[in-house]
Amino acid sequence: MNILKKKAKTAAIALVLLMASVTIMANMPVNAQIDQPIAGPLPPGETPSITITTDPYLSFRPNPVGLDQVFLVNMWLHPPINVERQFIQAYNITIAKPDGTKDVITMDSYCGDSTAWFEYVADQVGTWKLKLEFLGMYFPNGSYSDGQIVTTGGSYIDSAYYKPSSTAELELVVQSEPVLSWPPSPLPTDYWTRPVSPENREWWPILGNYPETGVVGGGAYWPDDTNIYMSTYEFVPYVQAPNSAHIVWKREFMIGGLVGGEAGQISLTAAGLSGGGFPSIIYAGRCYDTYSKPTGASSTTYWRCYDLRTGEVYWEYPATMVTTTWWIFTFQTPLQPTFVEYAAQGAEVPGAYARAGVTPYLVAITSPSGGASGRLIKWDPYTGAVAINVTGPPPGVSAGELYGYPYVLSVQNLGGGNYRLINWTIENNAGNWVFGGGGGQPTVDDFYARVKGNITWPFSSLGTCDFEAGVAVVTQGISSPGTGTDIGVRLIGVSIKTGGVLWNVTTDLSTGLETFFSGSTATADHGKYAVRMQNGEIWAWNLSDGHIAWKNEISDWPWGVFGPYDVQSAYGLYYTMDYAGVRAIDWDTGDTVWTYKAPANAYETPYFWDDTPTHAWHSGGMVADGKLYTFNTEHTPTQPITRGWRLHCINATTGEGLWNITLGQGVPGSRQFQGAIADGYLAHTNEYDGYMYVFGKGKSATTVSAPQTTITLGGSVVLTGTVLDMSPAQPGTPCVSKESMATYMEYLHMQKPIPDGYVVTGVPVMLLAIGSDGNVIDIGTVKSDLGGFRCEWTPPDEDLYTITASFMGDDSYGSSWAATALSVGPAPPTPLCAEDVQAAVQAEIPAYTAIDLAIIAAVVVAIIIGIVNLWALRKRS
Repeated sequence: MNILKKKAKTAAIALVLLMASVTIMANMPVNAQIDQPIAGPLPPGETPSITITTDPYLSFRPNPVGLDQVFLVNMWLHPPINVERQFIQAYNITIAKPDGTKDVITMDSYCGDSTAWFEYVADQVGTWKLKLEFLGMYFPNGSYSDGQIVTTGGSYIDSAYYKPSSTAELELVVQSEPVLSWPPSPLPTDYWTRPVSPENREWWPILGNYPETGVVGGGAYWPDDTNIYMSTYEFVPYVQAPNSAHIVWKREFMIGGLVGGEAGQISLTAAGLSGGGFPSIIYAGRCYDTYSKPTGASSTTYWRCYDLRTGEVYWEYPATMVTTTWWIFTFQTPLQPTFVEYAAQGAEVPGAYARAGVTPYLVAITSPSGGASGRLIKWDPYTGAVAINVTGPPPGVSAGELYGYPYVLSVQNLGGGNYRLINWTIENNAGNWVFGGGGGQPTVDDFYARVKGNITWPFSSLGTCDFEAGVAVVTQGISSPGTGTDIGVRLIGVSIKTGGVLWNVTTDLSTGLETFFSGSTATADHGKYAVRMQNGEIWAWNLSDGHIAWKNEISDWPWGVFGPYDVQSAYGLYYTMDYAGVRAIDWDTGDTVWTYKAPANAYETPYFWDDTPTHAWHSGGMVADGKLYTFNTEHTPTQPITRGWRLHCINATTGEGLWNITLGQGVPGSRQFQGAIADGYLAHTNEYDGYMYVFGKGKSATTVSAPQTTITLGGSVVLTGTVLDMSPAQPGTPCVSKESMATYMEYLHMQKPIPDGYVVTGVPVMLLAIGSDGNVIDIGTVKSDLGGFRCEWTPPDEDLYTITASFMGDDSYGSSWAATALSVGPAPPTPLCAEDVQAAVQAEIPAYTAIDLAIIAAVVVAIIIGIVNLWALRKRS
């Protein structure tokens, strides 16, 4: 078994191969005239202009390597070939293993530099031997371009023969113990910011962007039972999402709230069917959106870029406005990007394409209008400047759907009911690589040069696609002149590989079958097409044959009939909201996996589930990081606006409510989710007050204080401090627990009182005392409150202590700590009673012998006699 792990350039999407033409070149006859480079011995009859002695090089690391670990093999040739000749085609590497088996690997070099490399798994313990052989290569004279002799252009070079050569056998030691590499960086659980160090490679699964358009997933970090094409499933992969209702910052996007006065109880809400005020793109911790800025007597729409974590504006420019039409409505909308592209860079070495980095762009594909072609426009995300502006879809071709980067499917209207499905790329056409240029980026203003294939298509639209199954479902309403509305739907399954119709089924109320509630609730996933019906049931058809796969019953009668205009799919589940509640349905079986309700006050809403008053869910949703985010709203809210609507974060696989907070939405919210998710943050609008709130983890700051005078040993001390929220929304306020978060955020930002008797709880703080000798004493863990934290402690010894207070962080805040000093001096002397004094005096009287007493007496007598004589002498004088 060949266990070589060789890097190769492969097609990302199978459809490209199926829709593109293939050219097969026949083998060159043995005796044919040599007009292209050939590997091996010098061909008979050929006299090269120059014969070159070559020197091969072989390297493999690590050495030694552990069993079942991968080692890297590099090779190159000196002197290298000319850059226009591109390839060395004759490298043989023989790998001799300890058991006597050999593996011979034949490789071509990369373009221009005569280098090559591969990875190999060390699957046997012992001494291996590796040898590189260059078999020689002959280059006829001619004008070379991209490794081939061409008739025009290129570089004229004389013929040359590079002679065969080989290295000695080199030894590789494979040991049973693994060889340790750079220690992995665990995913962050604390507050983190952009840019992320390249040394934290393991963070890549959380550094994705919003929206999910064009993402092609898969691999070890991809969630189970989740489609790898992210264009239409309202699932944002490769991101973290907030686990609490903590508000980091907020920004007003409209004048909202209760009007009052002569308007009574009417509240202001966003006008129209489309929302706004939240980012359309989040990339690298930067948000991009448009807003209306007053400019004298009128206003101008600006496109801006700001920091996701703080709201700091990096730049803003007046946006280019374009006319768009939806249904019967005409809008002036700003020209702005709609998705993020990671375009492969050009490399210094031609052909080393896959080894180069990427250049991020913000991209928009505009529709043809007024007889003019659409445009493919790419912006620099750092400056906002247009980097590329080339021809997009021509008239008669739809803007299309970026179904899997970099490929777009567009429908071309040929007239007369004839259509083509065009598969094209937003990268450059294959084979038009530009040395030192933009890699895969378009270099010519030619849409057709980027077309990869096309097929006959039976309809004017693409329909709803399961790109993994390779099937699209196109629907056609069946109406009656007597009703003026649809009484049935025709569903047609079409292969997006061939354009052939696979099946055709019809629903018709006159035959007892239902019709659709809304086609916007349809999605194709897991080999099925599922949609909400008018009676509130969810039906699914097999994409393979059009047969009914399952039917999921109405959530609750009667309000479960009315659903949203949105749907989400991830983790093997179809998510849908209705006027009764939220439910998740298993794609395989059609069973309801979980339900979720939002209880309401009896006189605030007419809706209910199992006789329990509930708030309506005619709303969009979004799935990210194992969580479903959605909110309460109605199709067209009446005034006064319903009280008690909230934004909900729900465990996407179990239905457990994780957190919720007051938030209202109007008509735009019934069409789509009014927010964006990336980097652990959710930016979402709130029509109750006209603010966009950004939820996620903020910074914290901890303080700790101790008496700054020396205390005596044996006495106790009270340690005090605070743990403060340093987020821009409420800097300097106390950090609170996740359980109290929604109540406290509503108190700070939404004019809601803290309920009587409710205790806002704080966060845990760990206190330590560190002695001068480095000994650490665990004082204990205390919990803060709105006034900070307090702890009484009795130091055990005389010392100068360092007191530390540490908050380890949680779902709402990053960690922080602080330190102070505490001096402990000696204890004061203990006061003695009379008995203790007498005992102490007696204890101090020494014991004397009889001789000692006689000597003392004699000394005393002598002193007395001396004093008497001195007194008598003075008297006589």
